[in-house]
Amino acid sequence: MLSLVMLVNRSGAMVVPFMAVYLTQELGFSKVQAGVALSCFGVGSVVGSLSGGYLSDRFSYYWVQLWSLVFTGLGFLLLSQVTDYVGFCVSVLLLAMVAESFRPANQVAILVYSTPSSLTRSLSLNRMAINLGFSIGPALGGWLAHYLGFTWLFVVDAVTCWLAAIVFWRLLKPVEEVVVAEDRTSDVRSGRLAAFRDGRYLVFLGLVVWLAVAFMQFFYVVPVYLREVFHWSESTIGTLLALNGLIIVLAEMPIIKRMEGRFRKLAILQIGSVFIGISYVVYALVGIWALIPWVSIVLVTLGEIFSLPFANAVAQQRSSPWSRGSYMALYSASFSLAHIIAPSLGLQVAGRYGYEVVWWMLGGIALLALLGFRMMINRLEPERAGV
Repeated sequence: MLSLVMLVNRSGAMVVPFMAVYLTQELGFSKVQAGVALSCFGVGSVVGSLSGGYLSDRFSYYWVQLWSLVFTGLGFLLLSQVTDYVGFCVSVLLLAMVAESFRPANQVAILVYSTPSSLTRSLSLNRMAINLGFSIGPALGGWLAHYLGFTWLFVVDAVTCWLAAIVFWRLLKPVEEVVVAEDRTSDVRSGRLAAFRDGRYLVFLGLVVWLAVAFMQFFYVVPVYLREVFHWSESTIGTLLALNGLIIVLAEMPIIKRMEGRFRKLAILQIGSVFIGISYVVYALVGIWALIPWVSIVLVTLGEIFSLPFANAVAQQRSSPWSRGSYMALYSASFSLAHIIAPSLGLQVAGRYGYEVVWWMLGGIALLALLGFRMMINRLEPERAGV
């Protein structure tokens, strides 16, 4: 039922994938301005992730998710009416604060609704729902933007947020873990800060941030590149982005089943780093060739499959029942931090030095992440890190 909520919500996820194109093509912002505006989304995401984790530990993961969906829908409608630069930056920051509070609460909910033996399958099912929805959202969004205008992206995204809230409220009820209900000691309260004192975990998240910065350029720089250099329409770009979700739906669970338990998680993350790096370097090596974007998205999607599920598993396995909110909050915040860095870095470098510099830079970032994960394999405690 939780995965059904995610499917409904992500089926309308079309504003963020096209935001860079919307800002540069529709509102007329420069690449540098668009990068700053998208970084404001990242700043709001960091605040939202941390507050969502705290509220999940302090109050309830259930109500954080419900009200986040309700107010995110309202936020998308309001954002569609903002066209000036400063107003858009402020509005998108506030929207991200509300929207991203959902993520750590959702991670806690997966843990609560699952049993230890079903946790990995639950995570995979939830990601499958997210990516199945994401295979629908960008494709539909590209069609709407091309034929009806960008405003409809905001409207549909808002409606699916509200539909997801209704499904969530009607089908799911809050369930408290026994360990949390019975143990309200100072250890429980201090557990809310446990992740901030876990040095190895913080180093691990630092590497995740940079790998995410490279991965996210497929949603920030690549759509603008395809529009400007390849002269693709929004509908074609949307179809390309939708392929990412479709590949994950078809391939991720079989790959995870074969890899899990046979290899260290950080070793698998190194494989993911290689695929992500190569997915951008091919643009620099081959240049303008019609098949390159399709080859690149297959590579970056494989990188995502070999990276994100296993990074998530490391984060969850380091947490305890009374500190899950803080661990999931920091994990979500690491991606939000990447949202701050990625658009400004990618779009500003593209605007000042050209796209080829961007491709080699992203390949270098992925290589550094690979080396970092390799160095950490024997430094993290296997029994706690799950590697």
